[in-house]
Amino acid sequence: MPHRDPSAVPVAKPGAEKRRPSFFWVLAALILPLWSLGVKYRFHHPERMPQSGAFVLSPNHYSEIDPLVMGVASWHLGRLPRFMAKASLFKNPVLGWFLRTSGQIPVERAGSSSHAAIRAAEELVEKGRMVIVYPEGSLTRDPEMWPMRGKTGAVRIALERGIPVVPAAHWGTQQIMPRYAKKVSLFPRKTVDVIIGEPLDLSAYEGKPLDQATLLAATNDLMNAIAALVGELRGERPPTERWDPAKHGQKETGRLDG
Repeated sequence: MPHRDPSAVPVAKPGAEKRRPSFFWVLAALILPLWSLGVKYRFHHPERMPQSGAFVLSPNHYSEIDPLVMGVASWHLGRLPRFMAKASLFKNPVLGWFLRTSGQIPVERAGSSSHAAIRAAEELVEKGRMVIVYPEGSLTRDPEMWPMRGKTGAVRIALERGIPVVPAAHWGTQQIMPRYAKKVSLFPRKTVDVIIGEPLDLSAYEGKPLDQATLLAATNDLMNAIAALVGELRGERPPTERWDPAKHGQKETGRLDG
């Protein structure tokens, strides 16, 4: 059962970004009424969500519907959600228009376009916007759905641009859409717990060359912080070591059997 934080509140006071007219107002009007019928949020430490300025929000990832869950959560907490999304999604005429209009960022799995996506994310943060980056890169392979080892994109953006990276976690999403499921279940109404962490302390890495060793060490710190937040929501102690798909003969992307 999730940890019941007595300080949890329904929503945070909206920041200036949310109060400005935008395409997100249309999305909220279309999505929130139905979504709220099926999903209740319980926020823990919403006051930690920065209400202004650029930062990277890094949540755990264990369901295909996580982006919608965290996108709506971010809206409730006063910030406009922007994600780094698979470039293939932008090829669909309708979905692609929707993603571009709402400021989402196309990212290729590999190749030179991946670097271009990071540059696009940096442009967003230079304008004082938030970008949501899932450091795991895909749904966790951990059998118990703990956060697995991470990729370096989130901390690279934070260190290169000198902006905060804020860990976050959610639990209860699996009741809406289990890992690798194809159907969404909104009724009866589900409760999702969302917790916002303190900005990650990256002072030990500031001023150092952003080589692979530095980025991996900082990413490990981030994943440990996310795992601790998941543990707080679950009322459990997370594993001391993050699950590594390579050590278990698993592929990095796509569905896993079982």
